Amino acid sequence: MRKAVIERKTNETDVSVEVALDGGGTYNIKTGVGFFDHMLEQLSRHSMIDIKLRAKGDLHIDQHHTVEDCGIAFGQAISKALGEKRGITRYASAYLPMDETLTRIALDISGRPFLIWNVRFPTAKVGEMDTELFREWFQAFAQNAGLTLHVENLYGENSHHIAESCYKGLARALRAAIAIDPAQAAELPTTKGMLGG
Repeated sequence: MRKAVIERKTNETDVSVEVALDGGGTYNIKTGVGFFDHMLEQLSRHSMIDIKLRAKGDLHIDQHHTVEDCGIAFGQAISKALGEKRGITRYASAYLPMDETLTRIALDISGRPFLIWNVRFPTAKVGEMDTELFREWFQAFAQNAGLTLHVENLYGENSHHIAESCYKGLARALRAAIAIDPAQAAELPTTKGMLGG
């Protein structure tokens, strides 16, 4: 089973993440930011990646460091669990509808991190979470997981639905991209001989 543990401790946050890529979508997540926990739970459930995540951050300042550092640590855990990436499907995409909202996700586990983020929120907050922090999390995650990641909300009116469609869409695309392709189970999915660079 492809698993990894990452511990990240700074003067701003203390984050620990455990992932199992071939899990059942079980989760145990506590970051101190309620809506963010809900998004990471959706990510776990719909990607089928088991996630245990604990974060203690300087929430008395704001949520930025906690959210961003969770993205860094989670991305590092995914990268570590993937190892050499032999046999993975690599590319995947998903359209995720949620009521009036539709979001498109496309990703490449390329080792060349890049984020395209075409998402706008009609409100500044969802619950107690600043909506500007969603981009910060996706950027930190893509950078540290080594993903080329395109996120585009095609339409939507409700900030909760827009955010949730982004995380669920990522979950579905990630689930497909990390899956082992039986036709090339021992091979790297590239003609370069390596992923990244």
